[in-house]
Amino acid sequence: MNQAPTLPVSPWVARFAPLVTGGEVLDLACGSGRHARLFADRALSVVALDRNADQLAELAQLAGPRVATLQHDLEREGAVWPFAAGRFAAIVVTNYLHRPLFAQLVRSLRPDGILIYETFAQGNEVYGKPSNPDFLLAPAELLALAASGGLQVLAYEDGHVEHPQPAQVQRLCAAGPGFARHQARLDHNLAAK
Repeated sequence: MNQAPTLPVSPWVARFAPLVTGGEVLDLACGSGRHARLFADRALSVVALDRNADQLAELAQLAGPRVATLQHDLEREGAVWPFAAGRFAAIVVTNYLHRPLFAQLVRSLRPDGILIYETFAQGNEVYGKPSNPDFLLAPAELLALAASGGLQVLAYEDGHVEHPQPAQVQRLCAAGPGFARHQARLDHNLAAK
């Protein structure tokens, strides 16, 4: 197997990971599984999906029992979204964009679920790949996608980053409509202790 270079955990994902306090997490287009391992280390069950069988095999050897790997090419013609509505407490997507999946992502979130998304934006072409407009978000596109899915935006950034390499990115953390009620219950329970 080829050992692919492993990127560090995204600071954006790490920042919002504590919002996920239970349930199952989907790491979509997981690559080496850096975020799958992050959530598994937080004692959460993770489904790590990617089309690359070699990377998934390496992840399965490293990650332990909390991570289930699934090889699936969601961009293949006729591909079917493999997850039920309301299944995931969180969905994490980094460095990947396939716009037709966004509605499926939202449907697969629990009502109190969290979507953490970070990928390349227009302007990235000056830094190299990806440079194809099909793989670059238009200005405020993640905000529009979240709004179309009925998600509440908790945080959003659109701009330049230097690490792990120079890039133009958009980042979003959004929650399902039940998140505020869930958070209020947690806050109430903590105050009562």
